[in-house]
Amino acid sequence: MTETDALPVRLPGAAAETLMWARVEDVEQQALDQLRNISRLPWVHGVRVMPDVHLGKGATVGSVVAMRNAVSPAAVGVDIGCGMQAVRTSLRTADLPDDLRALRLAVEEAIPVGFSAHKSMPDVRRLKLNHGQYAGWDRFWKRFAALHDDVQDREKRAKQQMGSLGGGKHFIELTSDDDGQVWLMLHSGSRNIGKEIAERHIYKAKGLEHNLGLPDRDLAVFLSDTAEMDAYLSDLYWAQEYASRNRAVMKAPHSLDFVGIGN
Repeated sequence: MTETDALPVRLPGAAAETLMWARVEDVEQQALDQLRNISRLPWVHGVRVMPDVHLGKGATVGSVVAMRNAVSPAAVGVDIGCGMQAVRTSLRTADLPDDLRALRLAVEEAIPVGFSAHKSMPDVRRLKLNHGQYAGWDRFWKRFAALHDDVQDREKRAKQQMGSLGGGKHFIELTSDDDGQVWLMLHSGSRNIGKEIAERHIYKAKGLEHNLGLPDRDLAVFLSDTAEMDAYLSDLYWAQEYASRNRAVMKAPHSLDFVGIGN
């Protein structure tokens, strides 16, 4: 790679500084136009574009948008708190059977996938959650009453989905490092409750007067020091904590021991 080929490159025609870790000529025109629209919003300070960039709803998938005194709930996304974690097992690749089907079935028995959920909320007292950040379950669930009014009937479902994977791009993967040590890789988010919260706030933002003239209403924002921003951030932080706790339950040693791959 020559100096002139080095990444990142600036997106031509963007207002706020937009740096791309992808070649402009390799990105679909619709995604480039969407990035330029985002860069022209008065609140946008800068945009960073990842190699997997492609057209999204409002905000381009694979982009990071830095805003001042505003936040776009659609740009944050509906899978609030989506993230990945890895658990180091006691196994090495030589310990694994040739056929992993039985192991996969055991994982799916312990951790619901897709639309499936637990019959009731997992008994977290039985799980070996060993970090202080995963304490305070009673306090966490009491905060549900402060969430958006339209999700109050979702509490039972949210509790049943705690400790479940979901579908789409989420996965549980058995993998190994360069030394042959086996790891369990987990990718998950805030399940349906995060989606429900996000959709309510996106709808609210689209109807605010300062968003009515936007070129794309899916880029609607909440402004700092407003009741709408405060309400969104409160629900956002709760959903992020839900996602973190959800991963903690799935990767707890109790769950891994159940399927025979714990430490």
